[in-house]
Amino acid sequence: MRNKKDLQRLLNLNYLDLTNQTVCIGRFDLPKIFCDIDEYPDYLALYSQPCEYHKTSNTCVTFYDYDVKFDGRDGLYEAIYWKDEKRQEEFKNRFQGVKYFISPDYSQCGDVPAYHNINRLGRSREVAIWLSLNTEASVIPNMPCCCEDDLEFFCDGLEEVTVVAFSTKGRTDKQIDIELLGKSVLVAIEKLPKLKAIIVYDTSITNELVDKLFAPAREKGIKVIVPDNILKQRNSRRAKHV
Repeated sequence: MRNKKDLQRLLNLNYLDLTNQTVCIGRFDLPKIFCDIDEYPDYLALYSQPCEYHKTSNTCVTFYDYDVKFDGRDGLYEAIYWKDEKRQEEFKNRFQGVKYFISPDYSQCGDVPAYHNINRLGRSREVAIWLSLNTEASVIPNMPCCCEDDLEFFCDGLEEVTVVAFSTKGRTDKQIDIELLGKSVLVAIEKLPKLKAIIVYDTSITNELVDKLFAPAREKGIKVIVPDNILKQRNSRRAKHV
């Protein structure tokens, strides 16, 4: 008779090593994540820029690159899925000394089957658990939302967190995306009772739209923090030379 661990390997269920460390919540059994910090990131480094991982004492590593940069065949999720311990060790070394992460932003799209987006949200949670268990960093949950149906469940499993992250990059060109982002902020502050701070990845020169979209959070006493990042700096430099 095969033991449980052997069967888990044969069925490619290695991610259960992570989800079994927590409980699963809601309609889609999303893994519960914990994050409670009182000191917040002041700079957001991209995964693809390891030279920036320690730019400040409170730098946070993010996955706001194109997916191909962090989710290819040699990506962290593949190492977890196939239980590639050698590759996982390489990631531990890559992330050594990192203080904060924002959980991976596996891109979600409104014109793909819904189960793909739900799967990507679940993968992000699994990687968040791996980072929590295998690094000394705090992992801030990312809050993706690509359609109104997601508002029903995208907060599931985050009931205990005190800080979350939103990205405005690529979501401010169309009015429909701006409106959805605003709705997702409202749902988050309603469904996450312990929320004390929101980290925003924004690459614009000014924070005008951020101030508008996240005003309801500030009105409830929730801090809205917009750390500097390499693209924000680049856009600022370009604007000065126009």
